[in-house]
Amino acid sequence: VQLQASGGGLVQPGGSLRLSCAASIRTFKYWSVGWYRQAPGKQRELVAGISTEGDTKYGDSVKDRFTISRDNAEKSVYLQMNSLKPEDTAVYYCNAGSWFQLPSADFGSWGQGTQVTVSS
Repeated sequence: VQLQASGGGLVQPGGSLRLSCAASIRTFKYWSVGWYRQAPGKQRELVAGISTEGDTKYGDSVKDRFTISRDNAEKSVYLQMNSLKPEDTAVYYCNAGSWFQLPSADFGSWGQGTQVTVSS
């Protein structure tokens, strides 16, 4: 599944960003999608996931600040990030798989990702 993340940038603490993940396959609506991030020297972690039915899950550090959503007609998944903190700084990736696959981040390949930097 080919997915492309975009929308990253430099933002001040407390600010907001909206990331987009675009797919290029007709069967997109049959896949669960996860947003992941990887900071320097740290493992890649699941930030948020959304199932084919719209069920969602979030990492503990982003609950109540980030919101994941999907638009199957646009073959896209979005991550609205509010109240950003310096510790949210990382490269953000998206990937698709089964709902139960998302937490392991065990995918054969990853797209380029988009850099999010939270700094004053």
